[in-house]
Amino acid sequence: MRSDDMLYRAFLGGDTSSYDELLIRYGDILTGYLNGYLHDWQDAEDLMVEAFARIMVKRPQIREGGFKAYLFKTARNLAARFHHRMSRLDLFSPEEAEPEAGTENLPEENLRDRERKRALNECLRRIDPDLREALWLVYAEDLSYTDAATVMGVSRKRVDKLLQRGKNVLRKELEKEGITNAYE
Repeated sequence: MRSDDMLYRAFLGGDTSSYDELLIRYGDILTGYLNGYLHDWQDAEDLMVEAFARIMVKRPQIREGGFKAYLFKTARNLAARFHHRMSRLDLFSPEEAEPEAGTENLPEENLRDRERKRALNECLRRIDPDLREALWLVYAEDLSYTDAATVMGVSRKRVDKLLQRGKNVLRKELEKEGITNAYE
């Protein structure tokens, strides 16, 4: 599998199929991320397409290994404009970032896993939105601290602090739900 950097360089060199591959690779997860802000799948999908289109048209110079962070930051900025800055963008909701109903494979999940996922989403909903977004970007979207900082518009050190605090707060919230060991 070719890396994001290889695909993006190939696109810049004129290979449009490389761009299609990036769209396939990140389209769904970016739509889910945007839906966490917008709470509307159609709007999230529209902004996902717009984020890719901006990159396609502008052809920015993106640092090595930074395509995913650049894409997410572009999408986050579009979401901010979409809201016309009327409310803070701290309304990110992890359960909204989940796939649309019917796209997940629920029959294969057991009841305990579904209940733990429900409890996790409930606990995430109760914590500070900045903590929630940092946890989501690093642990669910697998972005590096640096890339998460780029997306959130904060320093890497700030992301580190948000994650430390977020894990402690989330642990306490999970304990309230009776979950003391994530691996049980």
